[in-house]
Amino acid sequence: AFSVLCSLPLFFHSGRCKEMVEINFLCVHKKLRDKRLAPKLIKEITRRVHVHNIWQAVYTAGIVLPKPVARCQYYHRSLNPRKLIEVGFSRYPPAVSKYRDPMKATLLMYKLRKSPALDGIRPMEPRDIPAVTSLLNEYLCKFNLHAIFSEEDISHWMTTREDVVYSFVKEEEDGSILNFGSFYSLPSTIIKSTKYNILRAAYSFYNVATTVPLVELMSDMLVMGKSLGFDVFNALHLMDNASFLEELK
Repeated sequence: AFSVLCSLPLFFHSGRCKEMVEINFLCVHKKLRDKRLAPKLIKEITRRVHVHNIWQAVYTAGIVLPKPVARCQYYHRSLNPRKLIEVGFSRYPPAVSKYRDPMKATLLMYKLRKSPALDGIRPMEPRDIPAVTSLLNEYLCKFNLHAIFSEEDISHWMTTREDVVYSFVKEEEDGSILNFGSFYSLPSTIIKSTKYNILRAAYSFYNVATTVPLVELMSDMLVMGKSLGFDVFNALHLMDNASFLEELK
């Protein structure tokens, strides 16, 4: 295949519940990017969506398109700073320039615990799906635009699959699930490096903290990402992420 564009039907809430499609994964082979394939793909997927009587779509883009409903900024938290600096992904923080060994100071700055600080943190299991579905949908109701997830959606999108998505719950003493964290994997190929081939990036997905501060839950997500071999943890400035982005960066 030389080009692909995918869509996924979901129910969204924007004042009222409405079925839309989420547009994702628009990819065109680099040798064909001057052939205007993208508009043709968009036109065709629009036609197919209309056949199913769905008339609205949501999507993200790295450029400013007409009438965006939201704008977000990415934050990057180094998990493997030595590798990130060596491949040119990041630089030494200004604060370490005064040290004789800036790499050593950088490694110390970004050092994480070896294990989670919160009690009861464990990988999400199939038996947790009903609780996570209820927890996540209740949390998302506070936002003006959000997806509405079914248990089938949670099973597909949130159940841990190696190198795809990782989800964790904090099980309380009575067995209830009141806190949930997740991130997905999106690796990149490293070029012009003889030492590394892949940069493993973890992207914050959905996170809900009800009995602990969100910053503590996300701190443990960083620990989990580091233990799974990720090099960097990325998060968007949306939902309640502002409460931890600065403190954990």
